[in-house]
Amino acid sequence: MTNNKQKNEMVSVSVASERAEAIGGVLIAFFAALMAISQMVNGELEEEMMIAHNKVVNYSSWYQSKSIKQSLKESELDYLQALLNTGIVQENKQEYLLIKIEDTKSKIEKYRAEKKEILIGSTNITKEEWAQDLDGKMGAIVGIKEWEKLTDDYDLATKKFDLGMLFFQISIVLGAVCIIIYDNPKLQKTFIILMVLFGIIGTILSIYGYSITP
Repeated sequence: MTNNKQKNEMVSVSVASERAEAIGGVLIAFFAALMAISQMVNGELEEEMMIAHNKVVNYSSWYQSKSIKQSLKESELDYLQALLNTGIVQENKQEYLLIKIEDTKSKIEKYRAEKKEILIGSTNITKEEWAQDLDGKMGAIVGIKEWEKLTDDYDLATKKFDLGMLFFQISIVLGAVCIIIYDNPKLQKTFIILMVLFGIIGTILSIYGYSITP
């Protein structure tokens, strides 16, 4: 009688263990697939983040070149006004000098308007303020601040995906341990619960990362 009971217990343990192994294997495949999808999406987001970062660098250089041109024109304006005020220029030539001064002022204002558009973007100013074209098209400037925000948003999203993939990896490891411990159904059940818990956390983090993607 005792032998039959022991045999039944052994059979029951074996069945429970096989069931746990099957569940663990399915969950490993499931969370591995989710992790692969997360890695793919995260890779695309990292590429977009690098593009946005490069745009920040390029537009910052563009902004600086405008600042240099503006400074040169401001120095030129100071010189022309000083030249006019000294009275050195003959009266019959002062008209030309005044025209030159007005032209220089106009260019300074133009550079100032172009800098503003490059800094904050065409969508954040009125159509009348558009001063800088992009490949011959007006109103197409995405400002430095906009690119910086995109970079920060992509960076935050990729960090959430990275954290999500970490939880997926832990979940898969727990699943592998569950399969290895084939003679302890209770411990296997514990590992399955932990595996599902970590997998759910990884899924939530990945979904959140995708939801905050620009």
